[in-house]
Amino acid sequence: MSYRIIFAGTPEFSVAPLQALLDSEHQVIAVYTQPDRPAGRGRKLTASPVKQLALANEIPVFQPESLKTPKAQAEFAALNADIMVVVAYGLILPQAVLDTPKLGCLNIHASLLPRWRGAAPIQRAIEAGDAETGITIMQMDAGLDTGAMLLKTYCPITPADTAQTLHDQLASQGAQAIVDTLNQLEQLQAEPQDNHQACYAAKLSKAEAKIDWSQSAAAIQRRIQAFNPWPMAFCEFDAQPLRILAAQALEGPKHDKVGEVILLEKSGIYVSCAQGLLRITQVQPAGKKPMCAYDFALSRHLVGQVLK
Repeated sequence: MSYRIIFAGTPEFSVAPLQALLDSEHQVIAVYTQPDRPAGRGRKLTASPVKQLALANEIPVFQPESLKTPKAQAEFAALNADIMVVVAYGLILPQAVLDTPKLGCLNIHASLLPRWRGAAPIQRAIEAGDAETGITIMQMDAGLDTGAMLLKTYCPITPADTAQTLHDQLASQGAQAIVDTLNQLEQLQAEPQDNHQACYAAKLSKAEAKIDWSQSAAAIQRRIQAFNPWPMAFCEFDAQPLRILAAQALEGPKHDKVGEVILLEKSGIYVSCAQGLLRITQVQPAGKKPMCAYDFALSRHLVGQVLK
């Protein structure tokens, strides 16, 4: 059965699912996305990745600041959609909108619900040391990612995964999962979530990206990978921020000073932590491009110094 679909999404994560729907037997009749925002050094108004794809395929685009106004809701209802597909849209859908499509609204969520509800499920899964994550297609309700689940796909989290690599894998999985869900919609049984298993994936902030050397090396490594590519984990050296792009946790003896650089080798900068050592392999000094940690350290006499 072919459905008339309203698609709502904004960032790059939403592009693969939209493309998959455009390539499917279903009809995308309209796209909702956030209003154009200033971006880049020139702060020029820039269309979202989803808007760019929609326009390239001559799909009508709607960019309301809110869906809570009678005008926006009437405009939405006039589209006469069978179903709405939402992925990382960025606006709250009021009940009137959730109730408008004949078959309701489906959300592509980047976690194995109810494990991580909220804004940053990919990053929080890495930070917590989860062994796997995945995609959940759920029926939307008025709660925060609380709707009944229709379909799940699974994705292992490897020791080398960053938020970017996991983002790309899950975007691809989400694209396939939403098409599979729509194709099987009449046969799928909705499964309620167990609220007792839910965790909140809080929105990321630049402040939390500052490295706390009193944590274990393993915990710091997970945060470095979870915050790559944004907001990027960092410490301070010579009163300047130093971004840590890549590092590995190693076993090692406990040292009196956490954050102290105890060894420099071509393999990296070794820093003492509350438990174990962190070998930093790639850094980005303020105002400069990413570089090998060893090259950064060569002229700076780092051994014995304490990173803040």
